[in-house]
Amino acid sequence: MLKEKLKNKDLCKIRTITSFLTLSKEKSTWEEAITKAASFGGDLADEFQAHGYHVQSIRIVTNAFGEYLDTSSFHAVLKDMHQLSQVLQSPSMPKRRIRFAIGEAKTQDEIAMLPEMIKAYGDICNACVNVDVDELGMVDRDLTLSCAKTVVEIGKITPRGEGNFNFTINYNCKPRIPYFPASYHNGHDENCFALGLETPDLLVEALNHLKPETNHNVKMQKSYTIMKEALQYHITDIIGITKAYKHPYKTKFAGIDTSAAPSKNCSSMVDVYKLLGVPYFGAAGTLEASALLTKVFKAQVGCDLIGFSGLMLAVVEDEGLASATTRDEFDIRALLQYSAVCGIGLDTVPIEGNTSAQKIADICADTGTLAFRLNKPLTVRLFPVPHLKAGEMTQFESDDLCNSMVLRVP
Repeated sequence: MLKEKLKNKDLCKIRTITSFLTLSKEKSTWEEAITKAASFGGDLADEFQAHGYHVQSIRIVTNAFGEYLDTSSFHAVLKDMHQLSQVLQSPSMPKRRIRFAIGEAKTQDEIAMLPEMIKAYGDICNACVNVDVDELGMVDRDLTLSCAKTVVEIGKITPRGEGNFNFTINYNCKPRIPYFPASYHNGHDENCFALGLETPDLLVEALNHLKPETNHNVKMQKSYTIMKEALQYHITDIIGITKAYKHPYKTKFAGIDTSAAPSKNCSSMVDVYKLLGVPYFGAAGTLEASALLTKVFKAQVGCDLIGFSGLMLAVVEDEGLASATTRDEFDIRALLQYSAVCGIGLDTVPIEGNTSAQKIADICADTGTLAFRLNKPLTVRLFPVPHLKAGEMTQFESDDLCNSMVLRVP
């Protein structure tokens, strides 16, 4: 039977209530569509709060932005982004943090527009590009290089290169990911909503309840069981609240992304690894522990598991991982290796400011090859930090980002 302390709802936060909707070229319809989605998200957040669960953000994701924004010129697209920003700042919006994703960029011209769009509108201009493979399983190198050039340009024109927080390159990612900026919505799909969690605190508390065990295999089995049961308890509770909730703007419930999704404001995934017996993240045994954790997230039942539903290793969103870079405990090659058994790819990794677009494209191609060969969703979100070399410390100012040592792309 699950220990009472693990039922504490403070241990399992709801990182996001994400609504997916389709916007059209008819701009007069934007405000109503966005207001309905935001109102539903805000009211559902209140419902979760009433049941003891803290909700961190409401998010809205649209279809590909070229389907509703005027992309005929930089001036036109920025004008439409201004209209979107006015809607999101209107008094009718919930008094909560609302993040907005404009969906995917589908053409070379749209990709080229992203740096200036992100520079101007930041957190309401989250965007992604979905890169496919050819008949040999090779990723589209032309598209990947265009994306890499966009990463370089965002790094140059946004303060400290932080604008790359809002852009990701997707490989083998399906729609309806509740986390940004990999999230996108297909315009022909029905509107829906999904949930994303933040559970490192829960995993740490669960492992702290275990008695010392000298047999490694027994330890791993017990660790798996208690983490799986603790997470399942809260997911079952959250699903029950979600399904019972009535609202005039409620859309189809698409499911939950069960990823732990660490942040600056919770336990580090590094603490989880240590409790699993790994001396430090990056030491021998890290890959094995990563596989076990992924199994925990994939084992949840009761609703559709969407998005990544795996292990997230976001370097500068996790204090422990960020700190580990200062001790040279892992590198980009290690992160790519762990991606073979976990969930997200190369996420929020600060790299040297002078890293070429070609070198970024090469590491993206490696990531994409893993994603399609192993049939898993992987993304690349790199931060070329202006004027910094490998081993130097970042000076990020975003509330979402930790500071870490800059890594080198091999």
